Amino acid sequence: MTKVGSAAKRHRQSEKRRVRNRSVRSQVRTGTRKFLEAFQANEKENAQQRYLELTKLIDSAASKGIFPRNSAARKKSRLHKKLNAIISSQ
Repeated sequence: MTKVGSAAKRHRQSEKRRVRNRSVRSQVRTGTRKFLEAFQANEKENAQQRYLELTKLIDSAASKGIFPRNSAARKKSRLHKKLNAIISSQ
C-alpha cells in the first residue's frame, strides 16, 4: 500500500471510477447488441425503441467522460444509419 495519504485517496478514487466506467461501458455494449439483434431481425418498431434507449446511454456516458464526445457522436451516427436503412426499406 502507499505511504502517502494523497496517493491512497487517489487510488480509491480511480478504483471507484474504474468500476463505474466498466459498468456503463457494459450497458452501452449490451444496448448495442440488442439494437443490432432487432436490426438483423428487421423489426422496425423494436429497433427504433432500442435506438432511443441506446442514444440515451451513449449521451450519458459521454457527459460523464467515459466516452469522448466525438466517439459518442460517431457511434450514434453509425447506428442511426442502420436505423434509417431499416425504416426506408419498409
